[in-house]
Amino acid sequence: MKSSRLWRALTPLITVGAVALALVGCSSSGSDGSSVDSTSSTPGQVSGTLRLGYFPNLTHAPALYGVEKGIFTKDLGPGVTLKPATFNSGTQEAEAILSGAIDAGYIGPNPAVNSFIKSNGDAIRIISGVTSGGASLVVRPEIASVADLKGKTIATPGLANTQDVALRYFLKKNGLRTDTQGGGDVSIKPQDNSLTVDAFQNKAIDGAWVPEPTASRLVAVGGKVLVNEADQWPETNGKFVTTLLIVRTAYLKKNPEIVRRLITANVESINGLNADLAAGATVANTALGKLTGKPLPDKVLASAWKSLTFTPDPIAKSLLLSAQHQEELGLLKGAKLDGIFDLTTLNDVLTKQGKATVADS
Repeated sequence: MKSSRLWRALTPLITVGAVALALVGCSSSGSDGSSVDSTSSTPGQVSGTLRLGYFPNLTHAPALYGVEKGIFTKDLGPGVTLKPATFNSGTQEAEAILSGAIDAGYIGPNPAVNSFIKSNGDAIRIISGVTSGGASLVVRPEIASVADLKGKTIATPGLANTQDVALRYFLKKNGLRTDTQGGGDVSIKPQDNSLTVDAFQNKAIDGAWVPEPTASRLVAVGGKVLVNEADQWPETNGKFVTTLLIVRTAYLKKNPEIVRRLITANVESINGLNADLAAGATVANTALGKLTGKPLPDKVLASAWKSLTFTPDPIAKSLLLSAQHQEELGLLKGAKLDGIFDLTTLNDVLTKQGKATVADS
């Protein structure tokens, strides 16, 4: 598919991602860019490299937890080298996936959809759900209603990312115009989550629609929650997918056993978090501290953690609806998503654990 205006608009936003790509792009590659050393159909003899992307966000807690606890290393086995890489937005990580700089990643639904459509359905497959919930619109205390947002500047993590689409669709439903250049009734300012709290304190923005823990960090410095995104999903009883696990299709075809082990590690990490949520929060926060230089304060951690649900269910209906919203906003054309899910291995793993399987529609 030819590049759309949307992807040309996204290009300035991926500069930071280019740095991350340089860091992760040094592993040995196959002819299609996959980081494959060798693979065997015998599970105990698999070898290769898995370059895995994720964010330093609590919405990516299964990745944080799994890496910190050594679950991925254990489940992948001694023959598979894990090379983690972190990103600050779905835009950056989607570019890394499409360029072949990483093999799999934890990412939001809209960047996953964008990657699938941009590649004519060839580049990626969604192989598991990860997290539901954990996104809010946090604003200054004097903003008392949606009407008060007119003339204000609101941040999102990136143009056409999951929270960006949610904000734009919410404003459209409430009769407020936006555009991709920051104009309209409400000026939307895409920026890295790492910049949002300082921008809010410096009054460069009036609020932000962001995932956790950024939402709770904004509340901690004087913001208030105007919209909990869960309230915007009556079609799915307040459940909406925030994070998914995707893999490059070429890597999946070459390395089905490594991908099976990755899925197993993801499910095991989710199980570990849900078995003891308090302990899981501590582990995830420790991992965050290592990545960002400072763990979250206990109050922020507790606030953020309670809004998150960790599940291998990709909540497919919410993803499909979000893609429709993106199309209605003019940020996406031809949202044909047949084949975006490949949940066969996930359901096999869940069945062997005696757990309910999940659906792709």
